[in-house]
Amino acid sequence: MAVQVRVPTILRSYTGGSKLVEGTGDTVAALFLDLDSRHSGLRGRLVTGDDGTELHRFVNIYVNDEDVRFLGGLDAKLNDGDEVTILPAVAGGSVDSSPGACAGQH
Repeated sequence: MAVQVRVPTILRSYTGGSKLVEGTGDTVAALFLDLDSRHSGLRGRLVTGDDGTELHRFVNIYVNDEDVRFLGGLDAKLNDGDEVTILPAVAGGSVDSSPGACAGQH
């Protein structure tokens, strides 16, 4: 069963620069094991815990645009032709320090 996986720029060093890779597995966990056999170290960036049974809290995984946290997490089922997107969580922002950016400043 072939699954297309979209890899973010920050993790492409594990895929030889490829933004789209193919993997197999009937669950997200099985897919990650398969991907790690071809792209060593990738799985370690996606799961946490000694046994690798938890999704890293700063990584979002989507199966056909559905967050796996609502599909059973790493046990989420996959079908042939599914598209999995790996998306690192983004937080923070920038502070506008230009004059007048905050009320009362000139």
